Amino acid sequence: MSEENTYLNDTISADYEAATGKILFNMTNDYMFRAVLQKNNRVLRGLIKSLLHMSEEDIKEVKITNPIILGESIDAKQMWLDVNVILNNSIIINLEMQIADLRNWRNRSISYLCRSYDSLNRGGKYADAKPVIHIGFLDFSLGGAIPEFYSAYKLKNVKTGQIYSDNVTLCVVDLNKTELATDEDKKYGIDKWAKLFKAKTWEAVKMLAEDDVYIKEASKTIFELCADLEVKKRCWEREEFEDYAERLADAEAKLEAAEAALADREAVIADREAVIADRESVIAEDRAAIAEKDLKLQQVLKWAVEHGYSDNN
Repeated sequence: MSEENTYLNDTISADYEAATGKILFNMTNDYMFRAVLQKNNRVLRGLIKSLLHMSEEDIKEVKITNPIILGESIDAKQMWLDVNVILNNSIIINLEMQIADLRNWRNRSISYLCRSYDSLNRGGKYADAKPVIHIGFLDFSLGGAIPEFYSAYKLKNVKTGQIYSDNVTLCVVDLNKTELATDEDKKYGIDKWAKLFKAKTWEAVKMLAEDDVYIKEASKTIFELCADLEVKKRCWEREEFEDYAERLADAEAKLEAAEAALADREAVIADREAVIADRESVIAEDRAAIAEKDLKLQQVLKWAVEHGYSDNN
């Protein structure tokens, strides 16, 4: 039986409360991530409330602006399953789950951020541009001098640190660094969301959901979606795609390293050839000088013989 059929034929308990063992697809699968947030608006509200340190009363409306038909096959335009959200009709939020390290996250997230910010209709006023927040959930570490669990970046003056604009914010949640969650991260339950996304068993999920209504809503929604055959197919396809994309990125990185090494070797060879060429040039110049001296000597000897001079004289 193929791996796909194993996934699709897996059955789970008909009742969430009775569910035990391994979760078929958790929310690190970007299709499941999108499906949960799209299917259950309360989960989406709870996640945004946590990430942005908001109260329930602060959130009037949360709407996904790029919905998909859950269960349908994914076409090329939906290759990246980022979730675009408008909060209170005033803030644009882009949420993205990324499990594979394709070595392009920084450039990719900046591109998404700028694309979302450039949302004015032709002729619109720049003063009407909505603030944009891009939040990436990464199952790998970006690296850096100081590792963090939840980090935020803004445009600022590099000398004074003064914020240039609050209209663009780029956030990163490192799902593998929950132990670095600050007291504030824990206060708003961001570490709980990260643990939910990574949870591999229903027992772990239920433990997280014990005292958090939003996590419980998310857990039940994951359960419902894991019972949907078409959603399971799409989740399996995404796992296959992510695996292929990561292997492709690894191959490209190795190729780039090999090309760089080859370029270094070619540069060394070129340097050596340049040194050899210089030496041959010096040798040629020395030979030319010697030949010129020999010619002059022959001319002197010829003149001496013609004028009756010889070694005997």
